[in-house]
Amino acid sequence: MSRSQFKNLPVTVRHDVYPAISPESYFSGSSFRDKVVLVVGASKGIGLSISTFYARAGAKLAIVSRSQKALDVAKSQIHLEVGSSAKPEVFSAVADVTDTNAIAEVVRKVVDKYGRLDIVVANAGTSSPWDKPFVKTDPDVDWWKTVEVNLRGVYNVAHYSLPHLEKTNGAFVAVSSMAAQINLPFASAYVVSKAALNRFIEYVSIEHPGVKSFSVHPGSIQTEMALAVLSNWESVPVDTLQLPAATILKLTDGSGRFDWLSGKFVSANWDLEEVERDWKEKIVNESLLVTRIVVD
Repeated sequence: MSRSQFKNLPVTVRHDVYPAISPESYFSGSSFRDKVVLVVGASKGIGLSISTFYARAGAKLAIVSRSQKALDVAKSQIHLEVGSSAKPEVFSAVADVTDTNAIAEVVRKVVDKYGRLDIVVANAGTSSPWDKPFVKTDPDVDWWKTVEVNLRGVYNVAHYSLPHLEKTNGAFVAVSSMAAQINLPFASAYVVSKAALNRFIEYVSIEHPGVKSFSVHPGSIQTEMALAVLSNWESVPVDTLQLPAATILKLTDGSGRFDWLSGKFVSANWDLEEVERDWKEKIVNESLLVTRIVVD
C-alpha cells in the first residue's frame, strides 16, 4: 500500500497545538499536581517536549536516557522553560531500554523516591537510514537493533511499570508512528517494529484494563533521528514538537474524557475534538483503530 492509498480518519489535520488540546489550563491548574510521570527517551526532541509539558503542569518528573550528560542538559532546559519560581521536581536516571535490569532498576528508584507511578511515556526509539533493502544492511547492527529498541524497549518499560500503574489506575503511552500503517521502501525494520508496538499496546489494554494505554503517532517532526533516516523532508509536512506533548497531556489528564481510546492507535495530527464528536460511537462500537484485516 502506497502512502497515497493510506486511509486516514477524515478529520481536520493539525500540525501545531490547537484550542481543543491547549495545555494552558493544565499549566495553571491542578490536574497533574502530585502526579508522578516517567518519560523514557526524554533527553531531546519529542521526549524533552513531553517532559517539559508535564513539568509545567506541576507533575513530579523522572526522565530517562542513555547519557547522563544529555539528561543534565535536558534537566536544565526543563527548569529554564518552567521557570525558577515553579521549582519543578525532576529526577534523572541513565538506562538503555534494551537492558532489562537497568529499566527494572529505574522503575524501582522512581517508586522508592516518590511512592507511586501515575503516568509512563515510552518514547525511546531508533532507526537506521531508509536507503537500501534490508538484505544489504547489517542484520544485527541495523535491522534487529531497530526492532529491539522500538519493541523490546517498550516491552521492558511496560513490564516493570504496569504493576505500579495498576495501583494508581494510571496511564501508559507508547510513541509509535503512522509509518506502521504504510509501506515505505527500505524502512522495514522501523515499520515492523512500530506495527508490532501498536499490537502490543492492544494487549496492554486487554491484560491491564485498569491502565489507560495509548499508541500515539507524534506527527511528522524534524528530529535528529528523522533527518538521519529520511532526506526528502521538503515533501513531508512538518509538525511542531509541542503537538504530541499537548496531545499526550490531554489523553492522560485523568478526566476520563478520552479513556475510550485506550488500547488504540491515535495520531497527534487528528483533531481530538472532531474524533470525539464524529467518530467516537463508531470507533467504540466497531472496535476501530486497532490491528485487523479489513476487506472493502
